[in-house]
Amino acid sequence: MPKQLVSSLVRLGAVALAGSVVLAWAPATPAQEVTARTLVDRAQIQDLITRYYYNFGRDNSGSFANFYAEDAELILGSTHFKGRDGITKAYAGAEKNSPMRKAYAFNVTISNPLITVHGSAATAQLIFTEYLTGKRGDAPVIRTQGREYATFIKEHGQWRYKTRQIMSGAEAPAGWGN
Repeated sequence: MPKQLVSSLVRLGAVALAGSVVLAWAPATPAQEVTARTLVDRAQIQDLITRYYYNFGRDNSGSFANFYAEDAELILGSTHFKGRDGITKAYAGAEKNSPMRKAYAFNVTISNPLITVHGSAATAQLIFTEYLTGKRGDAPVIRTQGREYATFIKEHGQWRYKTRQIMSGAEAPAGWGN
C-alpha cells in the first residue's frame, strides 16, 4: 500500500475517533439556558421537592396538600386525586395502613432531578428511593424505587405542584416532555 494512502487513512481514522469522542460527551438532551432567574427558580423547585419528601414518615402528612396548587392532581398508578382536598384524602387514607407507622425509621431519598423552567411553569423528573428500618440497630431496607414526573406553576410568587405522577420502571408517562 502506498505510504501516502496509509497516511491519509491514519488521519481519517484519527478524525473519526475524535468526532466519536466529542459525540459521546454531548448531552442526550439539550440543557436549558442558564440565567440568574432560572437558577433561582430551579433552586426553589428543588427545595419544594426536598421539603415534600421530608414529610414522609412524619406525623404532619396533612401538610402535603400545601405543596400543591389549588387545582392540582396527584397520579398514583391508575388512581387520580384532584385538588387539595383529594390530595389530603389520599394521604390520610394511605397513613392508616402504612408500614411506616410501625417502623423505627422511614426515609426517602431523591436523585437525578432534571428541572426545566418555562417562565411561570416548570417540569421536573427524578428518581426516588424509599428506605425502611424496622427496629433500632437494623440495617435499612429498600422498600421501593420509582420515578416522579411533575409539572409546577408559580402561584402568588411560590412554586407549587400542578401535577405529580409516580411511576415504576424507566418509561415516562405518555406525552411527557421535559
